[in-house]
Amino acid sequence: MSRSAREDNLELRQSIIDACLEMNRSGINQGTSGNISLRIAGGDMLITPSGVPYEAMSPEMIVRMPVVGDPAPLGRQFAPSSEWQFHQALLAAKPETMAVVHAHPVNCCALAVNHMAIPACHYMVAAFGGHDVPLADYALFGSAELSAHVVTAMADREGCLMANHGAVCTGDTLARAMWRMAELEHLAATYIRARSIGTPKLLSPVQIDDALAAFAGYGLKQD
Repeated sequence: MSRSAREDNLELRQSIIDACLEMNRSGINQGTSGNISLRIAGGDMLITPSGVPYEAMSPEMIVRMPVVGDPAPLGRQFAPSSEWQFHQALLAAKPETMAVVHAHPVNCCALAVNHMAIPACHYMVAAFGGHDVPLADYALFGSAELSAHVVTAMADREGCLMANHGAVCTGDTLARAMWRMAELEHLAATYIRARSIGTPKLLSPVQIDDALAAFAGYGLKQD
Protein backbone atom coordinates (compact mmCIF):
# COMPACT_ATOMS: atom_id res chain seq x y z
CA MET A 1 0.00 0.00 0.00
CA SER A 2 1.39 3.41 -0.93
CA ARG A 3 1.22 6.26 1.55
CA SER A 4 0.95 9.96 0.82
CA ALA A 5 3.74 12.19 2.07
CA ARG A 6 2.62 14.18 5.09
CA GLU A 7 2.81 17.93 5.56
CA ASP A 8 5.68 19.34 7.59
CA ASN A 9 4.57 20.21 11.12
CA LEU A 10 5.86 20.18 14.69
CA GLU A 11 4.12 16.90 15.51
CA LEU A 12 5.82 15.13 12.60
CA ARG A 13 9.18 16.58 13.57
CA GLN A 14 8.66 15.47 17.17
CA SER A 15 7.91 11.94 15.97
CA ILE A 16 11.45 11.80 14.54
CA ILE A 17 12.92 12.88 17.89
CA ASP A 18 10.77 10.37 19.76
CA ALA A 19 11.96 7.58 17.45
CA CYS A 20 15.59 8.56 18.01
CA LEU A 21 15.10 8.48 21.76
CA GLU A 22 13.42 5.09 21.49
CA MET A 23 16.37 3.70 19.50
CA ASN A 24 18.72 4.56 22.34
CA ARG A 25 16.33 3.42 25.09
CA SER A 26 15.92 0.04 23.41
CA GLY A 27 19.65 -0.43 22.79
CA ILE A 28 19.31 -0.37 19.01
CA ASN A 29 21.60 2.64 18.88
CA GLN A 30 24.15 4.50 20.98
CA GLY A 31 24.83 8.21 21.29
CA THR A 32 24.11 10.23 18.16
CA SER A 33 25.32 7.61 15.67
CA GLY A 34 21.83 6.90 14.34
CA ASN A 35 19.76 9.15 12.11
CA ILE A 36 16.22 9.24 10.72
CA SER A 37 14.55 10.86 7.72
CA LEU A 38 10.94 11.23 6.58
CA ARG A 39 9.54 12.12 3.18
CA ILE A 40 7.17 15.09 3.35
CA ALA A 41 4.81 16.74 0.88
CA GLY A 42 6.29 19.08 -1.70
CA GLY A 43 9.23 16.88 -2.70
CA ASP A 44 11.21 17.49 0.49
CA MET A 45 12.43 15.43 3.42
CA LEU A 46 13.00 15.96 7.12
CA ILE A 47 16.20 14.60 8.67
CA THR A 48 17.91 14.71 12.04
CA PRO A 49 20.59 17.39 12.47
CA SER A 50 24.27 16.53 12.70
CA GLY A 51 25.82 15.87 16.08
CA VAL A 52 22.93 17.03 18.29
CA PRO A 53 22.19 14.74 21.28
CA TYR A 54 18.67 13.38 20.95
CA GLU A 55 17.76 14.62 24.43
CA ALA A 56 18.66 18.17 23.36
CA MET A 57 16.76 18.11 20.05
CA SER A 58 13.69 20.23 19.50
CA PRO A 59 11.32 20.05 16.52
CA GLU A 60 12.75 23.27 15.11
CA MET A 61 16.20 21.65 14.85
CA ILE A 62 15.01 18.96 12.43
CA VAL A 63 16.39 19.83 8.99
CA ARG A 64 14.22 20.21 5.89
CA MET A 65 15.88 19.59 2.53
CA PRO A 66 14.98 18.37 -0.97
CA VAL A 67 14.67 14.68 -1.83
CA VAL A 68 16.10 15.41 -5.28
CA GLY A 69 18.40 18.23 -6.29
CA ASP A 70 20.35 20.78 -4.31
CA PRO A 71 21.29 19.14 -1.01
CA ALA A 72 21.75 22.43 0.80
CA PRO A 73 19.28 22.82 3.69
CA LEU A 74 16.50 25.31 3.09
CA GLY A 75 16.99 28.60 4.90
CA ARG A 76 18.92 29.06 8.15
CA GLN A 77 18.99 25.61 9.74
CA PHE A 78 21.26 23.17 11.51
CA ALA A 79 23.50 21.06 9.27
CA PRO A 80 21.81 17.79 8.29
CA SER A 81 23.08 14.42 9.48
CA SER A 82 26.42 13.48 7.95
CA GLU A 83 24.60 10.52 6.36
CA TRP A 84 22.09 12.69 4.49
CA GLN A 85 23.33 11.41 1.12
CA PHE A 86 22.04 7.85 1.47
CA HIS A 87 18.83 9.04 3.11
CA GLN A 88 18.20 11.35 0.16
CA ALA A 89 19.23 8.70 -2.39
CA LEU A 90 17.00 6.01 -0.89
CA LEU A 91 13.95 8.28 -0.82
CA ALA A 92 14.66 9.36 -4.41
CA ALA A 93 15.15 5.78 -5.64
CA LYS A 94 12.21 4.24 -3.74
CA PRO A 95 9.06 6.34 -4.27
CA GLU A 96 6.96 4.15 -1.94
CA THR A 97 9.40 4.69 0.92
CA MET A 98 8.36 7.30 3.47
CA ALA A 99 10.97 6.73 6.21
CA VAL A 100 14.63 5.77 6.48
CA VAL A 101 16.18 4.65 9.78
CA HIS A 102 19.93 4.21 10.27
CA ALA A 103 21.49 2.87 13.47
CA HIS A 104 24.43 0.92 14.87
CA PRO A 105 22.83 -2.12 16.58
CA VAL A 106 25.58 -4.24 18.13
CA ASN A 107 24.65 -7.59 16.57
CA CYS A 108 24.12 -6.04 13.14
CA CYS A 109 27.51 -4.37 13.53
CA ALA A 110 29.13 -7.66 14.58
CA LEU A 111 28.04 -9.25 11.31
CA ALA A 112 28.88 -6.13 9.32
CA VAL A 113 32.49 -5.99 10.54
CA ASN A 114 32.84 -9.61 9.40
CA HIS A 115 31.33 -8.66 6.02
CA MET A 116 28.52 -11.16 6.51
CA ALA A 117 25.02 -10.82 5.08
CA ILE A 118 22.12 -12.63 6.79
CA PRO A 119 20.99 -15.65 4.76
CA ALA A 120 17.58 -17.37 4.84
CA CYS A 121 18.10 -18.63 8.38
CA HIS A 122 14.64 -17.58 9.60
CA TYR A 123 11.36 -16.69 7.91
CA MET A 124 11.68 -13.12 9.24
CA VAL A 125 14.28 -12.52 6.53
CA ALA A 126 11.24 -12.10 4.28
CA ALA A 127 10.24 -8.98 6.24
CA PHE A 128 13.10 -7.24 4.42
CA GLY A 129 11.80 -8.06 0.95
CA GLY A 130 13.91 -10.94 -0.30
CA HIS A 131 15.82 -14.15 0.33
CA ASP A 132 18.51 -12.54 2.49
CA VAL A 133 19.43 -9.30 4.21
CA PRO A 134 22.29 -8.05 2.02
CA LEU A 135 25.53 -6.34 2.96
CA ALA A 136 26.38 -2.97 1.43
CA ASP A 137 30.05 -2.54 0.57
CA TYR A 138 32.19 -0.34 2.77
CA ALA A 139 32.90 3.31 2.05
CA LEU A 140 33.64 6.29 4.28
CA PHE A 141 30.64 7.46 6.31
CA GLY A 142 28.83 10.41 4.79
CA SER A 143 30.30 9.82 1.34
CA ALA A 144 28.63 9.63 -2.06
CA GLU A 145 30.33 6.24 -2.51
CA LEU A 146 28.63 4.86 0.60
CA SER A 147 25.31 6.24 -0.61
CA ALA A 148 25.72 4.39 -3.92
CA HIS A 149 26.57 1.13 -2.13
CA VAL A 150 23.52 1.39 0.15
CA VAL A 151 21.15 2.16 -2.72
CA THR A 152 22.53 -0.80 -4.70
CA ALA A 153 22.15 -3.20 -1.76
CA MET A 154 18.59 -2.01 -1.11
CA ALA A 155 17.35 -1.90 -4.70
CA ASP A 156 14.81 -4.62 -3.89
CA ARG A 157 15.11 -4.72 -0.12
CA GLU A 158 13.78 -2.85 2.91
CA GLY A 159 16.93 -3.31 4.97
CA CYS A 160 20.64 -3.99 4.73
CA LEU A 161 23.79 -4.26 6.80
CA MET A 162 26.64 -1.85 6.05
CA ALA A 163 30.17 -3.26 6.01
CA ASN A 164 32.20 -2.10 9.05
CA HIS A 165 29.41 0.34 9.93
CA GLY A 166 25.79 -0.46 10.88
CA ALA A 167 22.37 -1.02 9.35
CA VAL A 168 19.64 0.79 7.39
CA CYS A 169 15.92 0.03 7.21
CA THR A 170 13.10 1.66 5.27
CA GLY A 171 9.32 1.68 5.52
CA ASP A 172 6.12 3.18 4.22
CA THR A 173 5.76 4.69 7.70
CA LEU A 174 8.26 5.58 10.41
CA ALA A 175 6.67 2.91 12.62
CA ARG A 176 7.32 0.27 9.97
CA ALA A 177 10.95 1.33 9.48
CA MET A 178 11.53 1.28 13.25
CA TRP A 179 9.88 -2.14 13.52
CA ARG A 180 12.19 -3.46 10.82
CA MET A 181 15.28 -2.12 12.58
CA ALA A 182 14.29 -3.87 15.82
CA GLU A 183 13.55 -7.08 13.93
CA LEU A 184 16.84 -6.86 12.04
CA GLU A 185 18.82 -6.61 15.26
CA HIS A 186 16.96 -9.61 16.71
CA LEU A 187 17.52 -11.55 13.50
CA ALA A 188 21.24 -10.72 13.58
CA ALA A 189 21.48 -11.87 17.21
CA THR A 190 19.65 -15.11 16.38
CA TYR A 191 21.96 -15.84 13.45
CA ILE A 192 25.07 -15.17 15.53
CA ARG A 193 23.80 -17.40 18.35
CA ALA A 194 22.88 -20.17 15.91
CA ARG A 195 26.35 -20.11 14.36
CA SER A 196 27.92 -20.35 17.81
CA ILE A 197 26.26 -23.73 18.52
CA GLY A 198 26.20 -25.28 15.06
CA THR A 199 25.57 -24.72 11.37
CA PRO A 200 22.23 -22.97 10.72
CA LYS A 201 19.84 -24.89 8.45
CA LEU A 202 18.65 -22.45 5.83
CA LEU A 203 15.13 -22.23 4.44
CA SER A 204 14.66 -23.10 0.79
CA PRO A 205 13.83 -20.46 -1.85
CA VAL A 206 10.28 -21.85 -2.00
CA GLN A 207 9.87 -21.51 1.76
CA ILE A 208 11.08 -17.91 1.69
CA ASP A 209 8.79 -17.18 -1.27
CA ASP A 210 5.88 -18.44 0.83
CA ALA A 211 6.95 -16.14 3.67
CA LEU A 212 7.27 -13.20 1.26
CA ALA A 213 3.70 -13.81 0.08
CA ALA A 214 2.48 -14.03 3.68
CA PHE A 215 4.19 -10.73 4.54
CA ALA A 216 2.63 -8.90 1.58
CA GLY A 217 -0.18 -7.43 3.67
CA TYR A 218 1.42 -7.61 7.09
CA GLY A 219 1.10 -4.59 9.35
CA LEU A 220 -0.54 -2.27 6.84
CA LYS A 221 -2.54 -0.58 9.58
CA GLN A 222 0.59 0.75 11.28
CA ASP A 223 0.86 4.56 11.35
